[in-house]
Amino acid sequence: MIAIGFGDFTRIETSGGTIYTCRLFGPGRAMQQIRHIVAIASGKGGVGKSTTAVNLALALQARGARVGLLDADIYGPSVALMLGVADDTRPQTKDGQYLLPVRAHGLASMSMAYLANDRTPMVWRGPMAGGALVQMLEQTLWGELDYLLIDMPPGTGDIQLTLSQKATLAGAVIVTTPQDIALLDARKGIEMFRKVSVPVLGVIENMAMHTCSQCGHTESIFGTDGGERIAREYGVDLLASLPLERGIREATDAGSPPVVSEPASPAALAYAAAAEALASRLDGAAPAEFPTISISDD
Repeated sequence: MIAIGFGDFTRIETSGGTIYTCRLFGPGRAMQQIRHIVAIASGKGGVGKSTTAVNLALALQARGARVGLLDADIYGPSVALMLGVADDTRPQTKDGQYLLPVRAHGLASMSMAYLANDRTPMVWRGPMAGGALVQMLEQTLWGELDYLLIDMPPGTGDIQLTLSQKATLAGAVIVTTPQDIALLDARKGIEMFRKVSVPVLGVIENMAMHTCSQCGHTESIFGTDGGERIAREYGVDLLASLPLERGIREATDAGSPPVVSEPASPAALAYAAAAEALASRLDGAAPAEFPTISISDD
């Protein structure tokens, strides 16, 4: 896939030959009807952030909210697979200027996976990846949404800074596992959002405990209370402590996450509790202003 920018227009050519021509507008032109934009982030990959983002979005929707989900992982998009969207799905366009979100399980979604096939690597430097994120964010006609969740790539690099500059974020949710190495990077994620004046709404501890399907024994494979410790350290809420469960992985990989496929299961109820906590945290919160980016070593 090749993205070519020229003047006020951007042409996106996919390997399948589809071409989108989009006019760039100022921030918020296509996002004026979104109440809350929330970044779902982690300092480290492999902690189940995307799985959490997808199920959290579906849990918010189950509460009656209108929800969108943006896959901001330009290099390794996974939301399309988790939502069960067919590989050859491409977004429709409007007026040659906007992309229309792809509907999946009721969610309004957008992902780089819709603009390139699953074998096309995004061999891009940071500015180009940041530009792709801005296009998907600002040129998608999201419509009226109560929440737009943005599934962030791991780390604290260009994509994170671009989002902080371009979107009016209500806040960020940090996903981590209880183990010390994950907590180390989760702290960096929290510190990064603080430096760019984005409030951290809470921590979600993933893979907190595992219950053996044969004997029923429960143990904390990755350590205990890591999410609670880091939440207490930074004075934020622990929104949920989620299990390490094979069924979550199987259902989400199959494109039918447990929140929709097994809404009464313990896993789905845990995501529902996280959604309830997040919604309560956002109720009454004043909209965030565009932050001024200023990063120093102290």
